[in-house]
Amino acid sequence: MTRGVYKQPGGKLVGVTARFSYMRSTGGATVAGCRIDGDFFLDGSETDARRMLADIERTLPGCADRTVDAIAEAIDRIVDRYPNVRMVGVTAHGIAIAFLRAVAQHDGTAAENGSQPKRSAGSIANTVEHASSLEYARRWRALDPIAIHDMPRSPQEQMDTDVAWAREVARGIRKPTLRFWEWASPAVVIGRFQSLEDEVNVQTAHGEGFDIVRRCTGGGAMFIEPGNTITYSLYAPLDFAEDMSIEESYRLCDYWLVNALRGLGLDVRFAGLNDIATQYGKLGGAAQRRFAPVDGGPGAILHHVTLAYDIDAENMTRVLNVSREKMSDKAVKSAVRRVDPMRSQTGMSRDEVVARLIDAAKRVTM
Repeated sequence: MTRGVYKQPGGKLVGVTARFSYMRSTGGATVAGCRIDGDFFLDGSETDARRMLADIERTLPGCADRTVDAIAEAIDRIVDRYPNVRMVGVTAHGIAIAFLRAVAQHDGTAAENGSQPKRSAGSIANTVEHASSLEYARRWRALDPIAIHDMPRSPQEQMDTDVAWAREVARGIRKPTLRFWEWASPAVVIGRFQSLEDEVNVQTAHGEGFDIVRRCTGGGAMFIEPGNTITYSLYAPLDFAEDMSIEESYRLCDYWLVNALRGLGLDVRFAGLNDIATQYGKLGGAAQRRFAPVDGGPGAILHHVTLAYDIDAENMTRVLNVSREKMSDKAVKSAVRRVDPMRSQTGMSRDEVVARLIDAAKRVTM
């Protein structure tokens, strides 16, 4: 038996324990039964609540090859049959995620004689990733953002525009928008909580013609040269990432980007909470901030990403003060090795890469 759990953001934890049976003829395994537990509430008739839970447990074993959405829909159909029962602190999607995590943890080694072949860990991971991708694609289609290639702006104007547009979405007076930036001048952008003196060689930066600005999100310092950097911001209503952890919301917001970069031939993956990397190193990083609803609006998520197209590594190391402890934590020897630009991996001009990304962004909702 294996158990998967899911903590509903702002809610409760649900666990699903899956029991497997094995077919000697094929060596395969199927889900034979499930048990749901957790610290959630079922409000209403005790008898109906138990029956509803039992019905969900009987349905889950036949859903091992379905997506999160499909499983949640099956659970919702069961819940609809019990109008006097209300789930509190957990949703059908939460139960579906916990169930798929239980299935993903099963590796086929629990057969009676221990001789059954293991299930492929890669195939299990691909199944879960596929389920997540389908959900991400569904949310992007529902979001249907406007893609804008913005005019060049000064570094401070970029910071101000980010906050202003996010607040407009939070108020409900701007549609969801994906804005591709163009920089009017070089800049060092430091995170919301960073120490300027510790992160930047201020005198050198000013001497090299860099403006120093602070953004409204956390994270590390960014070294910006207009021709060597690709930046975009997503301004979306809060419910775009509803019922998701902060970690998963980063993957949701960058779902289209990862697919677009893979379409350019890059072997891209998520790294840590907010980095995008290839086998050669970090390609870019993301940061987020949430804005509360204003005047009855939906609230907003601001999610922005900076990608390295090319880097003047020598100049970057003069301008930025790279923390030894930070680099040690990243298990690399230098900032130059941590960031690997797209120019060397795609062979495309920056304008071509930006055009391809904008096209991919417009197609993500199709």
